[in-house]
Amino acid sequence: MNKSRQIEAWTGEFGSGYLRRNAGVTEERLASAAQALAGVLKACPTPPCSILEVGANIGVNLLALARSTDAMLYAVEPYEEAHRRLVGLLGPRLAGSAVAVAQQLPYADASMDFVFTSGVLIHVAPDDLPTAMAEIHRVSRRYIWCSEYFAKQPEVLTYRGKAGLLFKRDFGGLYIELFPGLRPLAQGFFWSATTPYDDTTWWLRSEEHTSELQSH
Repeated sequence: MNKSRQIEAWTGEFGSGYLRRNAGVTEERLASAAQALAGVLKACPTPPCSILEVGANIGVNLLALARSTDAMLYAVEPYEEAHRRLVGLLGPRLAGSAVAVAQQLPYADASMDFVFTSGVLIHVAPDDLPTAMAEIHRVSRRYIWCSEYFAKQPEVLTYRGKAGLLFKRDFGGLYIELFPGLRPLAQGFFWSATTPYDDTTWWLRSEEHTSELQSH
């Protein structure tokens, strides 16, 4: 695994602290996430048969998605301890997973219907972001979704006293800039008062021929 400064932080003590703060999986949290994510899936013209989360942490998003889809669920997570918990939490509902980074996804081209990140691209350094997005685009067959902090112009913020670990920008716009074949399908906002997500903007993109595809 190629470890950037950001990955070194997230797979070390800094990542352990995040894991401790976010380890609780309550019914309230799951139900709220399930409702929010079900709304995203409804925006897909054709329901996905396979879903990959990049940077899945312990798998709460996938567990929530399992309540509204029968799609095969896959996960990539760079932190081994988080990945271990993810496998335990999802159990047989998880079709496959790997300890890996967004910049090097261990899946074949166009192998996943729906590929997404939630609060992950904001932690990828700008120099590494095009590579991470290219990998997500490469393995996606139909849809790309991301839920991240938005800013009209790229911003670098201090995160829990650490510099260079949090970035804001128009991630949905950057996907289209990098991959002109993508088209916008939907976008929205997850308000922290009504969802378990931290005031993030989400974008759903697809290849231009998505509407012509049928469920397989």
